[in-house]
Amino acid sequence: MDAFGDLLRGLRAQGSLFGSSTLTPPWSLHFVDGAPLTLCTVLSGGGWIVPERRPPERLDVGETVIVRGPAPFLFVDEVGTRAEPVACGAFCSMPEQGGTRYRLGWHDAGTGGEDTTTLVVGAYPVHGEISRRLLDALPVVLRVGSGGGPDPVWDHLAAEVAADTPGQQVVLDRLLDWMLVCALREYFDRPDGTPPGWYSAGRDPVVGGALRLLHGEPAARWTVASLAGRTGVSRATLAKRFTDLIGEPPLTYLTRWRMTLAADLLTERETMTVAEVARAVGYSDAFAFSAAFKRTRGMSPSAYRRTATTPAPQPAGTSP
Repeated sequence: MDAFGDLLRGLRAQGSLFGSSTLTPPWSLHFVDGAPLTLCTVLSGGGWIVPERRPPERLDVGETVIVRGPAPFLFVDEVGTRAEPVACGAFCSMPEQGGTRYRLGWHDAGTGGEDTTTLVVGAYPVHGEISRRLLDALPVVLRVGSGGGPDPVWDHLAAEVAADTPGQQVVLDRLLDWMLVCALREYFDRPDGTPPGWYSAGRDPVVGGALRLLHGEPAARWTVASLAGRTGVSRATLAKRFTDLIGEPPLTYLTRWRMTLAADLLTERETMTVAEVARAVGYSDAFAFSAAFKRTRGMSPSAYRRTATTPAPQPAGTSP
């Protein structure tokens, strides 16, 4: 498993919000769900994505934007539109409440339906610390062009949205996953881009191999010597190359990755003891694990579990 693939593990459209909106001007959709990631693709027409405290982004047919939450954003026919915002939240479904398709339409007299826009939206819930490392590497708005050529996946998405067949949600989920991964790769691969070190290093024959080993076998008893032996270089070569490309030595990276895995195990598998979590991420000594966790996370594993699993207090006047 490479680092990019590992960080994508928690990003799946299963149970995500899915919507297709057919619109005629003027319109203003206000996405208030606060999803960590929202993918928007225009199948016909065009409009503007307007994030909070950010410049508007024009979105034309075939183009995709990924908006990083939790701040809400607008999709409008034009900046400064006279349309009243329609909140896409309560009736569009929160992402964690399950996949929901919805259609919205406005048809002004005299338009004849000629100036319509079809927007496809997939809102991604993100759970755990693993995927948050990916989120931290993304801008608030990430825009990907249409490429100017035929795109079979995009064509298939358009055809599937227009249909109403058994298993449609599953097909749409997988198509959105495909588009999300492709959009992220295109963004990171741009000549003028600044991808995170773990992404660029994945293509290095030495460091990329070391990353795959660390992510594939995080609980193994790695040393710089054993990692260098598996990648076919000297310890000095691996240590220097890894630090130059990643920004930290191999074992420092491994410790941080293990603590990320441990943080998710502590919150997602509440029946596991701290000692069991320690063994799962490569520590035979629970005390050594707890010390490493506190050093990187600022609190003990038990305190982290209590903090992460305690429900947030309800605002005054609301029901639990």
